[in-house]
Amino acid sequence: MTGASDDDLGHGFAKGDEACLAEAYRRWGALVFTVVRQAVGDAEEAKDVTQQVFVGAWRGREGYDPRRGSLKTWLMGITRRKIADALTRRSRHLRDVEAAAGAASGGEGARTPLADTVVDRVLLHDELERLPDPQRVVLRLAFFEDLTQAQIAERSGLPLGTVKSCTRRGLIRLRRRLEVDGGASDG
Repeated sequence: MTGASDDDLGHGFAKGDEACLAEAYRRWGALVFTVVRQAVGDAEEAKDVTQQVFVGAWRGREGYDPRRGSLKTWLMGITRRKIADALTRRSRHLRDVEAAAGAASGGEGARTPLADTVVDRVLLHDELERLPDPQRVVLRLAFFEDLTQAQIAERSGLPLGTVKSCTRRGLIRLRRRLEVDGGASDG
């Protein structure tokens, strides 16, 4: 595949030729990584997003039509969407942390001191680790990777109904544990 033209590569990719996927990554992986790195400002996150671009492209290859444009152009379109998703996840995470900090301070909108925020995060991490595996996995994917329940079901291989039940039971269990811990420390 190394000597293949971009057109041949695109046609092979659309037909599901894995060698074409490898060649597409070899040709344009560095470009995708560079664009993502400039947008998100973090090399590790850029590696993750770059991987998401190529995995997403491969899984969605039925949507690629070589007659409508080059594979490189199509990959760059996916890259733009994955960058937007990453930035949206980041801003949601920051809003969630700020909301949790506001709720922990009595809902007055005042920020908790950094030490309290760190303690809250450690406490939450410990409580997540105590959850049964399916609940812990589902909640981590939901909150730390900002996946929908349908995306969690697809990634984890669990049925959607199981993902929904694990989410509900895990959140209830976390709430109970955090209320108990919070009540004990207030006393």
